[in-house]
Amino acid sequence: MGDIRIRGATKRFGAVTAVDGVSLDVADGEFLVLLGPSGCGKSTLLRAIAGLTPLTAGALELDGRDITHTPPRERDLAMVFQSYALYPHLSVERNIGFPLRARRQARHDIRRKVAEVAGTLELSELLQRRPRELSGGQRQRVALGRALVRDPGAFLLDEPLSNLDAKLRASTRYELVELHRRLRATFVYVTHDQVEAMTMATRIAILNQGRLEQVGTPEEVYDEPASEFVAGFLGSPPMNLFPATIVSRASRTGELVAVAPGLEVPLGQRGEVPDTDVVLGIRPEHLRPDRARPAMTGTVRLLENLGGEEIAHCSVGEIRLCVRGPRPLGLAAGDETGLAVEPGRVHVFHPETGRRLRWQDDGAETVPPSPTEHTEQGVPA
Repeated sequence: MGDIRIRGATKRFGAVTAVDGVSLDVADGEFLVLLGPSGCGKSTLLRAIAGLTPLTAGALELDGRDITHTPPRERDLAMVFQSYALYPHLSVERNIGFPLRARRQARHDIRRKVAEVAGTLELSELLQRRPRELSGGQRQRVALGRALVRDPGAFLLDEPLSNLDAKLRASTRYELVELHRRLRATFVYVTHDQVEAMTMATRIAILNQGRLEQVGTPEEVYDEPASEFVAGFLGSPPMNLFPATIVSRASRTGELVAVAPGLEVPLGQRGEVPDTDVVLGIRPEHLRPDRARPAMTGTVRLLENLGGEEIAHCSVGEIRLCVRGPRPLGLAAGDETGLAVEPGRVHVFHPETGRRLRWQDDGAETVPPSPTEHTEQGVPA
């Protein structure tokens, strides 16, 4: 079992609040990724779960048992560090078996369990080598093996792939996902790399300045970002974000459109609402060249060739937009081009709070920061 409950977790270092009232449930067998920029509190939260950093306030539970003040060695959690933390003078076999020897288990049991874990991680041929004789990927697997051999309630991984090169990082991602599928164990994984989060997680928890911005599946946080921060953090290039005003077009039977200098984007909604300032968001892959019925007209400033795709950097008045699509887009630097977007692909955010807005017949509904918070109603000022 590996059901983890975090309730109002807060950690302060003097005047600095690293984790600010985070509440989060991690289901047994889940692969949850804590994602966010450097300094957002994700590693501090993971270390708090492990017991390495005591909380200032809040509570932690593992399988219904309060572990808030339980010493790390008694929490039944295995931590895998970014630096691997292997013993350089010990062989791979002895590194993997170290937690069992610390618990004074029988030698034959240690040998059997080490052999099982080594077979799972394809380390059987490397058991007599020292860490200095291994590649970065092999060292990472040894660190994982040392965690696996304990058969813990959950695995806590703190940016375990950040020291690997791009090619090895991709292959190790696949190995970790396969390992999670086979073990059906709980993984809590910290990273600032959105590619790792999107490709590995069953759910992603996005943190910003110590606070939880959004929790959801990779599809949910990408397709329906709950805040301007999430929208701008996920995606490469990130979502196009710019100020606009929502207005009702009486000539179009009350159709709601977002307007800004040089553009008019339909929202696919109808209603009579006062003019409302918002932040509009459109992902680069949802913009397309369209000279017949454009929502805006811009000038191509730069074209980037990504092999199978191209990214066009365009200016629409004072607004800078990225357009991403299959190569060739049919555009060149200096071209004037119309751009269109489907109404269902447009995101609207409150200009002050940054929260996502869902437009209703009588106004807007603000998406709350997390499932535990209430929903506010009303049209933003």
